[in-house]
This record gives sequence, C-alpha cells and structure tokens, in this order.
Amino acid sequence: MATEDRTRELFEALKQGVIDFDEDAVRETAQQVLAEGVDPYRAVFEGMLDGMSEVGRLYEEQEYFVPEMLMCADALYAGLDILKPHMPKNGGKARGTVVMGVVQGDVHDIGKNIVKMMFDVAGFEVHDLGRDVPLEKFVEEQLNTNSDLVCLSAMMTTTMIGMKEVISAIKAKNPNCRIMIGGAPVSEAIAEKWGADGYAKDANNALKDALRMIQSLKEI
Repeated sequence: MATEDRTRELFEALKQGVIDFDEDAVRETAQQVLAEGVDPYRAVFEGMLDGMSEVGRLYEEQEYFVPEMLMCADALYAGLDILKPHMPKNGGKARGTVVMGVVQGDVHDIGKNIVKMMFDVAGFEVHDLGRDVPLEKFVEEQLNTNSDLVCLSAMMTTTMIGMKEVISAIKAKNPNCRIMIGGAPVSEAIAEKWGADGYAKDANNALKDALRMIQSLKEI
C-alpha cells in the first residue's frame, strides 16, 4: 500500500497530466495507482477531476480554448478507462437519476460538462439536455425520467432568471424532485429565494450536494 505522501504524489501527477493534456502520462500514472493499491475512486476525484476543474478555470480566464479543453477531456477519459473498472460498484444500481442542462439563451456549458463527468463517474444516471435548453424541456424531461434531481446552470444574469420559472414549474408537478442551481451569477441567497434545494458554487460541491439531496429523498 502506498503511503499518504505517495498517494498525494500520484494524485498530483494525474491532475497535472489532465491539465497538460498528456494522455500517456495519465495512463501511466493510472496504472501505478492500481499497482500500488491506491483507491481508484479517490484517484479519479482528487486527481483527474481536480485537474479538470482547474482546466475549467483556465478556460474561463481564456488561457485555454476549446481545442485544449477537448484534449484535456481525452486525457481524463484515458485515465478513466483504466480506473473505472476497479471503482466500487453501487450494487449495479444508479445512485440516482439526474436531469441537467444550461438554461435557454445561455451557451456556456463548460461548468455543466465538468459536473456531468463527476456525476457519471460517481454512478448517477445522467440525462444531459445540453445548452440553450428551452425552459419547458426541463419540466418534460423530469416527468419523463422521474428524476431525483434537476441541475440548472447559467452563466449570465440575463439567462439565470429562467431558472425561477423552471423551479416553480417542476415543484408544482413534482414537489419531491430536488433542484440544484449553479453558475457564476448564482448564489446561495438566490437559490433559497427561488425555492431551489441546493446551490453549487463548483463541481465538487455539486456532487456532494447531490448525494446529500438523494439521501434526503430516501428518508421521505
């Protein structure tokens, strides 16, 4: 078993490999993770997905552009191909069902895509509606899938207003469905005011909050 220091070193190498879009380095480190008995679940979340979150920041600051983003995602998936088969299965059952998308008028989907990767890896069944999603489509998809959770993303103050409408429409039809909102202009105060059940300030928080909300549904 690797020491905690060595474990951290491997996570850092995975993170850096994703940031540098170095597929070979990520593959090699992923193999070392398995060989040294490091928890593959932690390696994915504390290594590669941390790297992807940093890539999202670099993109927002216009240090990276779409081609770099895609190459970073390729490096992430190269590591996932190796580690995912060794990750604990949730009894073959999805942890929960999630509908997600970027609200109408908004095409900024980098954050949403990173959250989607995290949910995929964590064992959720994800229905990704993409970007610029008509508000009624969220309601339709929630009813069609009977999802536990709906995640709404917006990066502009002009488009985030649509979230309020989606939240009230979904709650009217399915009061038990949990709704999480996120994106640069959104805050915890806004989430509370509009009746959302959670607010994700970043991808890590989105997953933690989702797991908490799914647990609360099971207790109803």
